[in-house]
Amino acid sequence: MSDTMDSGANGYSENIRRAITALQNGEMILLFDLEGREAETDFTIPAMAVKPSDVRWMRKDAGGLICVALDPDASEELGLPLMADIIREANQQNISLGKVVEKGGDLKYDSRSSFSIWVNHRDTRTGIPDNDRALTINKLGEVVDKTLNGEEIHFGSEFRTPGHVATLRAAKGLVHERMGQTELSITLAKIAGITPAMVVCEMLDDDTGRALEKDDAKQYGIDNDIVFVEGEEVVEAYEIWLRSQTQKN
Repeated sequence: MSDTMDSGANGYSENIRRAITALQNGEMILLFDLEGREAETDFTIPAMAVKPSDVRWMRKDAGGLICVALDPDASEELGLPLMADIIREANQQNISLGKVVEKGGDLKYDSRSSFSIWVNHRDTRTGIPDNDRALTINKLGEVVDKTLNGEEIHFGSEFRTPGHVATLRAAKGLVHERMGQTELSITLAKIAGITPAMVVCEMLDDDTGRALEKDDAKQYGIDNDIVFVEGEEVVEAYEIWLRSQTQKN
């Protein structure tokens, strides 16, 4: 157990407990993956809590791609494949696609991406304004919640593609399988006991054109009273959570 752990509730660190509380309250946190991976900090917030003002905040202060990470079981039940698999299938009709779809070694930080399809909710118009994207994001959270509670959802009756909100399908093993923002955010949702549909958006640096440095992201968190969490903390908390679930069963 790392020196960040203390004797607090459930054995979680104070920082993780603050992050859990923020997420349970529908608030934004900052989530850093790992040095040597993407080494990026993402704005992270529960999908069902997102308001148009949050979309505006993310596109202005973060600046990266606004995506919705989805629980792996719900993704499977809803029939949401990985985008790379869709393109490989389409390659049977258009062989040029086989030349662009990602393959082993293309990503320097991981074995694959987690992108699924891009969607708009059917009640949106163009899908891109803050109000439209917030609606799509909220509805994605709702269908995940309903699916995991046993309701039968016809995804196509709610959403259309192509759209303006990227969905991300979390790996089945979460952080035991992959350490992307997708898996880290869904893992945090599991620990917090909230619907595992999470919005993530990378923080970019206006001056360098690169991802915002971790220290600068931390300072942004301090200045704006937002919890900053690192991937290693999430993994550590997940092990504690898994042990607690085993004890309950």
